[in-house]
Amino acid sequence: MIRTFLFSVLLVFFVFNNVFGQTDSTEFNKRRLGISLGLTATAYTAGILYLSEVWYKDHDRVPMHFYNDNAGWKQMDKVAHAYIAYHQSRAGYEMLKWSGVNENTAIFLGGSLGFIFQLPIEIFDGLYEGYGFSMGDVYFNTAGSLLFMVQQKYAKEQLIKFKFSYSPSPYSEINPRVLGENALESLFTDYNAQTYWLSINLNKIIPNQRIPDWLNLAVGYSGGGMLSEFENPSWIAGERVPEINRYRQFFLSPDIDFGKLKSKNRFLNGLLEALNLTKFPAPAVEYSTEYGWVFHFIHL
Repeated sequence: MIRTFLFSVLLVFFVFNNVFGQTDSTEFNKRRLGISLGLTATAYTAGILYLSEVWYKDHDRVPMHFYNDNAGWKQMDKVAHAYIAYHQSRAGYEMLKWSGVNENTAIFLGGSLGFIFQLPIEIFDGLYEGYGFSMGDVYFNTAGSLLFMVQQKYAKEQLIKFKFSYSPSPYSEINPRVLGENALESLFTDYNAQTYWLSINLNKIIPNQRIPDWLNLAVGYSGGGMLSEFENPSWIAGERVPEINRYRQFFLSPDIDFGKLKSKNRFLNGLLEALNLTKFPAPAVEYSTEYGWVFHFIHL
């Protein structure tokens, strides 16, 4: 899946940045910049080759065309685009800072990486049958990159972090061909099982020495009851499907900023920072358009 490809590139960036790239250079370092650019180019080239040789191989080339999928999946796929763009931009910034590039250049060049990396994928989609160039995806790619860039430019840090969590849903069992036939596939394809969070540092909202620096408040969004992109089918694999309502979910939950839990071990610090890709499991209050208010003792 395209989401799998994007997420894989994202993880490559974070392994590099957080394990090897902990110390920013105060002077421009050509060697570090070469390593950063080389790793980026290699990962991206491999991904593009995968898309062209594997992902699209059974689809015919067609003239460039557009596809309006803004109503699909209760916009969960759009939020996923913003999430990935945010972290790719963050990784681009960190690589340039590690290489000694000045702050403004790192923000505007590195911070644009999420948008730059995802645009060719939209172009590919527009050139193959069964897909299409989605302006909605482009808008949310842009939003994800801007969320990083604006904060870094004006706050000098990420007061709001974009996070992800996953909890298996029962809907993949009803339509496994679309939502995934196993847990790994569902991680990327079942939007019912995904939640995206904006995690805000509490000390930045309510300055108080009694509030730990690592304590965050997270606002989450997800969807449920979705068996396919736009509307639920009545029949799947020759069997009648019960009527299932599609609905939106909104969450409020405490969270941890793992990057604030510093140690003397560089590898451990890198691992903790990489954990900021995900939200810490914690109690949560949910409001859904189907079930109203629900309390979760633990929301994964």
